[in-house]
Amino acid sequence: MASAVVQVFGQPASTDVARVMACLLERNLEFQLVRTDTFRRGHKIPEFVKMRDLSGKVVLKHGDTTLSDSRDICRYVCTEFPRWCTKDLYGAGALERASIEKWLQAEAQSFDAPSAALAFHLAFARRPVRVSSPATSPHDDKDEDVEEEERHAATVSESERRLARVLDVYDEALGRSAYLAGDEFTLADLSHLPNAHYVACADARGRALLASRGNVARWYAAISARPAWRQVVSAQARSAHYPCAFQATDSPQ
Repeated sequence: MASAVVQVFGQPASTDVARVMACLLERNLEFQLVRTDTFRRGHKIPEFVKMRDLSGKVVLKHGDTTLSDSRDICRYVCTEFPRWCTKDLYGAGALERASIEKWLQAEAQSFDAPSAALAFHLAFARRPVRVSSPATSPHDDKDEDVEEEERHAATVSESERRLARVLDVYDEALGRSAYLAGDEFTLADLSHLPNAHYVACADARGRALLASRGNVARWYAAISARPAWRQVVSAQARSAHYPCAFQATDSPQ
């Protein structure tokens, strides 16, 4: 089945789609990206895509196989296709794979939620411009604005605090090796790229958080400069759903 066409359905700006694209590009595998952000009325989206796409998720179709979890898709890509595609991303033996899996679990269970929340609140959840209505006074509007700003600041601080605790653990581990699972780039590192990219691009505060830990800063600079990931970022920039807030550099410096 390895010779069947690989189709990826989704929006490149989605972190799940970006993760899958990066994995396929790292493995030098040809695939067809079906950009669901370009569908218009009258164009039929496959039934198995409809529900997943509502939440910006990804779907991979390969022959009779259909998968819709980005991390499982990456595991599938690394095990289904022959090694000659590129260097192995998922470990050459049981011990290497166990180390990679440990960090994949850390990304999914510890890194994903606070990094996604921080990027969202820095880039999107800013206080909107309020227009006074005849039923409210400017003083009432000002009080609501202050309360909203305080809630926003508290949410950002909490997300930043949670992510900082995770990065402390990462910084210690990265002091012992170039990458999370050893001295070679693997799926463990790749899986962090989508959210880390948005944290770095959302706001100077996000970039400062990554830069504040020397080993994390070095690691992120290395993985975000990989040609496969730069191709993903270029595809995201052309997406109708890629927010202008993320057009800035993703360098943590």
